[in-house]
Amino acid sequence: MIRSNESRAILDFLRDLRSHNDRDWFEAHRSRYEAARSSFMQLLGDLIQALGAVDELGGATPKDCAFRINRDVRFGLDKSPYKSTMSALIGPLGRKSGVRSYYFHLEPDASMLAGGLHSPSPAQLGALRDAIAKDSAPLKRVAAARDFKTYFGEISGDSLKTAPQGYPKDHRDIELLRLKTCLAIHPLRDDFVCSGDLVRHAVEVFKAMKPFLLYLERVAG
Repeated sequence: MIRSNESRAILDFLRDLRSHNDRDWFEAHRSRYEAARSSFMQLLGDLIQALGAVDELGGATPKDCAFRINRDVRFGLDKSPYKSTMSALIGPLGRKSGVRSYYFHLEPDASMLAGGLHSPSPAQLGALRDAIAKDSAPLKRVAAARDFKTYFGEISGDSLKTAPQGYPKDHRDIELLRLKTCLAIHPLRDDFVCSGDLVRHAVEVFKAMKPFLLYLERVAG
């Protein structure tokens, strides 16, 4: 288990990287990056091991789950070479896992635990909307559960400005049908990330998220 000063060092490095996002600065501070990355991977390993009591992860390892810090700059306008985050997708296939997976994200002032349909295919989104239009009660029960409301408040996601094609504008569940993404998001304060209680808390949050993921897997997975 990593110490609180190691968690602080992860966030401090990422904060500095955000302000100096170029290759020269990164290479001059590579030893700090390697120390922060090592601490992150150890933290991720502890989380994967503990999360195994909540869901079947299929032998996933930190290497399978962690995202690279290098950004793909080929298509975006932002040409910064590095992400100012360290993150992972925890599931049986690591980063390639489907809907039933758990997202772990460390970023100064913006750390989070999350899951759901982040970038759904048209088929997945259509299946979800069809399920909601037919019977929204199962999803509403999941979102109304005490632990879900405690940790996530409500379902999050980007929405269309009007009804999706093929659905009436006056549908009783139009707010759910307008969703383009369907997420559960739990923000983490920096002081909590560095408190030493992060792994235990993350397992509780992901446990509360599991019924939401099971629903999405069933209707759109």
